[in-house]
Amino acid sequence: MRQGYPKRLVLRFARTPRSTYYYHKKQEGQPVEPVKNEGRQAPGYSVRQDGTKISDEQIKEWLMEALSGDGYAYGYRKLTVLLRRDHGLVINKKKVYRLCKELDILRPQRRKKATYPRKLARNRVITDSHQLFETDIKYGYIAGEDCFFFIQSCMDVYDRSIVAYHIGLRCEAKDVVRTLQQALFKRQLFDKEDKPVLRSDNGPQFISHAFKEACESFGITHERIPPSTPNMNAHIESFHRILEEDCLSRYEFESYKQAYETVVEFMTFYNERRIHSSIKDLAPNEFYKLNQENAIKIKEVRV
Repeated sequence: MRQGYPKRLVLRFARTPRSTYYYHKKQEGQPVEPVKNEGRQAPGYSVRQDGTKISDEQIKEWLMEALSGDGYAYGYRKLTVLLRRDHGLVINKKKVYRLCKELDILRPQRRKKATYPRKLARNRVITDSHQLFETDIKYGYIAGEDCFFFIQSCMDVYDRSIVAYHIGLRCEAKDVVRTLQQALFKRQLFDKEDKPVLRSDNGPQFISHAFKEACESFGITHERIPPSTPNMNAHIESFHRILEEDCLSRYEFESYKQAYETVVEFMTFYNERRIHSSIKDLAPNEFYKLNQENAIKIKEVRV
């Protein structure tokens, strides 16, 4: 080292770790000069596939031409592909990044959107109404107009009632919020301290900020099932199977008006008259009213 050889090279030949060298230097009280890793010097050129050398200045000109043409929206990765394809360069994306940085033409990184933190659904034992609502979206087909329509249902898991629902040619976050509001209003739960937990899947309506803010303003705890686990939303999934088999698949709708009226009629039938074996062979609304007057013992609901 005193003769001017680099420390890194001397330590490598001596098979001595740098940490050992610096430790002994500190013990002797000598000033320590850290080993600088300056890296390989940039060659200043790249080569084509035929071996021709192209200077970095020429490559920079090509980059500026690309940005003024088809590559105006490209980042350094796509500019690398463009240089390879249009000019036959053998060039690494890291070098293109360095050249773009020198030219100050790097595109700003996209900001990651703030996501609505998911509260995962957990196992629960439901012993009464108003403890857990499940909601989901089903779609049907209108043959006469060659389009789909949407049905969003909100079910009380204990008494199996469809407390509120939305039918429309679209189903956006505002529609889902309105359905939840209707469910709370029908069951007179706005002024109650203990409100039901709402469980849903991870559809775009349910992960939206508008729905999150609505749940917070209503005082509702919203939990979402993990992906690919429809069994955790089993009761509303079961209802939608009934809706499909007993209503949607029985008709070939000619218009939205016909589809709307048919689904509304089925919802009334389901809530008011359809026998449900898990609630003492009663219709959901009938069971709910009787249970509010005198508690009816049924098998506990585990979800």
